[in-house]
Amino acid sequence: MSKEILDAIENSNRAFEEFKKVNDARIEELNKGGATADMQAKMAAIQNDMLAQKRLIEDMEAKAKRPHFGSDGKEVNQAEVEHKQAFNGFMRKGKVDGLAELEAKAYAWSTNSGADGGYAVPKTIDSMIADLAINVSPMRALSTVVQISTTDYHKLVNKHGTVSGWVGETDARPATATSVLADIKPTMGELYANPQATQQMLDDVFFNAEQWLASEVATEFARAEGAAFITGDGTNKPTGFLAGATAATADGARAFGTIEHIATGTSGAWKTLSATVNPADDLFTVVSKMKAAYRTGCSWVTNKALLFEIMAFKDYQGRYVFNPTTAPGVADTILGYPVVEAEDIAAKGAGSLSLAFGNFKLGYLIVDRIGTRVVRDPFSNKPYIGFYTTKRVGGALVNSEAIKVLKFAAA
Repeated sequence: MSKEILDAIENSNRAFEEFKKVNDARIEELNKGGATADMQAKMAAIQNDMLAQKRLIEDMEAKAKRPHFGSDGKEVNQAEVEHKQAFNGFMRKGKVDGLAELEAKAYAWSTNSGADGGYAVPKTIDSMIADLAINVSPMRALSTVVQISTTDYHKLVNKHGTVSGWVGETDARPATATSVLADIKPTMGELYANPQATQQMLDDVFFNAEQWLASEVATEFARAEGAAFITGDGTNKPTGFLAGATAATADGARAFGTIEHIATGTSGAWKTLSATVNPADDLFTVVSKMKAAYRTGCSWVTNKALLFEIMAFKDYQGRYVFNPTTAPGVADTILGYPVVEAEDIAAKGAGSLSLAFGNFKLGYLIVDRIGTRVVRDPFSNKPYIGFYTTKRVGGALVNSEAIKVLKFAAA
């Protein structure tokens, strides 16, 4: 366990303890009718410090996940090593001799490679791209991700509906209704990035071309994916889990594919704190609406601004509902459930859906066409070498009962 990660976690926890002290003092001053402008500024400064520590922890954990190439003593796939070496020559010099054969051997499936179709990114680099992307787009880490080798993929969802009945020993057994299967086809789109490098950079033996490509592509892909998995409209892109309609009706009464929303009762705002009303009530209500079978494995998803507001909430016993991370790989929690930031969630406003709670492994499906492909282009933008990188990605809501959203509205 890295000492730097442990130090960052300790600093974050220390900052949150200071935040609680300042917030308690702020509430006491509010009860007395005193001014709290200075305290608000101090709280904001502490929150920014906590955010910086969190980013540092995430960056260090992402680096720790990057793949090793045999130094850990694990068995190395020689075909993948040879493909990686050949791909490095393709990136630096445009060499393609034998690359298609090594690619097919490493991946064990037909890739239809060629000068026009591009070449598959080696698995070690491809997984590096995925690890880095998770650090920016949390939906990949939360959802079910399936790799496919065809352009056509369907997911069957059992809507149940089978009925039963009690009968006597000799009574007739009439036919009962059968279960209903919903056929869901995640909408797909081609995601692309076109990072540029000079030939001089690629000729430099100290320039890590693979790491550069992974970092450049991960940033661009994650930025686009983050929005699509949440609010994508399904046109040449995934359909986000918040793209469809929501309703205030309970499970079993809503149409299939419609997510239940819980209204705060106030347009664009939380409930007003009083002796009998607590804005944290909405959080407890959201959790209570989730079926027990789905609750294990649930996470909160919201933006930074709303998360900072929730940090100041207490329950009726005076306990903070937010708890910071306590160990590497352990997320911050709200009411004991992990919380992740997603800046593509709408900002708090009239009628906004700014806080989601769900078991996204069951509720949302991400589909990846196997492999990330690269076309090397040394001609279009001289003196730069372009690496036109593409992958096919899809996504869809598959279980609308496994996700709930908080709606900042009167009803």
